[in-house]
Amino acid sequence: MAARLMQRCICLLATHPAPSLTTIGRLRLGRTPSKMMATTHASAFSTLDSLLNKEPVFTAYPLSQEVDQKIEEATTPEEVLDLIDSRYRIHHNHAALMVIKLSRLLADKHLDRDAFSKDVRAQKLFRTVDSQVSSIWHGTLMNLLRSLYALRLPENFKPLLSVEQEVRWRLRRIKYKNLVFLAETSIPYMKDRASGELLTELLMYLERRWAEIEDCRTVVVLMAKVGHLSEALMDRLEDKFLELAEQFGPEDLRKVMLILASQNRRSVPILRAISYHLAQKPFTLKRGMLIDFAYAYGKLNFHQTQIFQKLAAELLPQVSSMTPSDVTQCSKSFAFLKWLNLPLFEAFAQYVMNKADDFTLLQLSNIILAFARLNFHPEQEEQFFSLVHKKLESELNKLSPGLQVDVVWSLCVLQQVQKKQLQEVLCQDIHSQFLGSKVSQNQNICQKLIHINATAQLEHPEYTGPFLPAVALHPQASTSKKMTPMQKDLQDILKGWLGSDDKVRFGGITQYGWELDAELVLDVDNQPLPMKDFLAPHLAQSTGTQPLPPGAKRLVFLRWEFPNFNSRSKDLLGRFVMAKRHLRAAGFLLVDVPYYDWVELKSEWQKGAYLKDKLGKVLAEDLAK
Repeated sequence: MAARLMQRCICLLATHPAPSLTTIGRLRLGRTPSKMMATTHASAFSTLDSLLNKEPVFTAYPLSQEVDQKIEEATTPEEVLDLIDSRYRIHHNHAALMVIKLSRLLADKHLDRDAFSKDVRAQKLFRTVDSQVSSIWHGTLMNLLRSLYALRLPENFKPLLSVEQEVRWRLRRIKYKNLVFLAETSIPYMKDRASGELLTELLMYLERRWAEIEDCRTVVVLMAKVGHLSEALMDRLEDKFLELAEQFGPEDLRKVMLILASQNRRSVPILRAISYHLAQKPFTLKRGMLIDFAYAYGKLNFHQTQIFQKLAAELLPQVSSMTPSDVTQCSKSFAFLKWLNLPLFEAFAQYVMNKADDFTLLQLSNIILAFARLNFHPEQEEQFFSLVHKKLESELNKLSPGLQVDVVWSLCVLQQVQKKQLQEVLCQDIHSQFLGSKVSQNQNICQKLIHINATAQLEHPEYTGPFLPAVALHPQASTSKKMTPMQKDLQDILKGWLGSDDKVRFGGITQYGWELDAELVLDVDNQPLPMKDFLAPHLAQSTGTQPLPPGAKRLVFLRWEFPNFNSRSKDLLGRFVMAKRHLRAAGFLLVDVPYYDWVELKSEWQKGAYLKDKLGKVLAEDLAK
């Protein structure tokens, strides 16, 4: 480049030599004799001529030769190695190309790499690469490093160390696409080897030069390969995605969503941009794309009603052509999103009934869990669950203990559990593995065991045991749980209404595994009574000694907030429907306080009047019975 620049300068000087040099002479050598001027003039041209004749700084890439064709056409490692001592003249790039070809052939044919590295010709080839590494062109050098990594050479192998060092020296001046190629092909090997310095510098230059990214593929590749290694680079890639979002097609959007899901990175700007383009552009989404989008939205817990409606509408006509794995994945994804599309889930249920034998026990278990979360009951409920019970009858004990509990708990939610299934999970062999554990996952399973135990007690009078031991019915209250604004309002209004704290109990934990937001005891005239001295056998830690007066009744307020409902619905999730059944079966009068009514009430007077009205309706219904 420098030689070409000087050549153009000489052409300009040769075209207008007198004025230019005269001007220079007047500015810098105003009092210089004419003889010296002539000498300077000649010297300048001599220097420029020497620069022109000097060899270029970078070696020009050689023209294609016969040996290049031989390397490309080689089908075995022997054919490549035979070229080393042949009549062909090998230049600095040929040795690198040979190593690249050998690495590819050894991988494709699954040949022994150790035997290859011990071959005398291979060792000579490596020595040639080592001695000429500084002359190898950029693209070939990046390919060479990847190939040497793929050969699983020792970490102290000199040619490999030389290539790594040469790559480090060139990182600053190679094109960005070479950096991307290096990241795409070699980072997994760098992480496995002691190549920390090279990896660090590569990440640094990728981040510093992120503005050079010009296409969608580069964004996707870097997000997938290095996004999880550098938070700063991932932030830059997100910015570049938003800049290039208009250019992304459905396949690229799918890849970005899956990358975010795999990294559990809930980037709201990107999710909004992807949702916008999916909703506004007439993309043709294949079945696999629809399933992947549903999975990613579910994994990241990002709600976008218009997209969910589109996914469900496009999946519905394709259900019959899905595999059992696809149906299971879709049902799980929509369950995570709390999105119940009745036609789609009816189609899932019908698919299960038509192809029950094709489902594995694990797949069928996941579908039951999804239905229970959304409290979905198929139209042909009896036929559907007869197939489920037939499958579980002999295979339930083949599941892991934790999954057994999940399946039976889900059947309890759907009111489809059988006596034998209750016995299998309430036996000591199962519950002893979880009771008393400090692991959060095991504590969640303990909570489900308490719900199963409550189902056996309250909804299956014919069930005689086994039950959980009494010590297991004391779930730990969440001390770190922050009080919500709705919960605080409810407590303040009830305290002001009742005028005394001893007439209401807040946050009572029952032996059925449910928390009561507020509990009252009403006498025959529906007036609240002080609760401290009354026996409370329903609590996990019973209080008081006196029985309730004749005609008295227990009443609880249940606060239902936004997360307790299906998305865009006033239907409670399955677990909370079961909570209401259990408490009603335990003899409580229930006053539901849903969030969608509460948010419409602006003043404390309105909220107090609302609670009194709800209470009056519940008491009137009880009296009518």
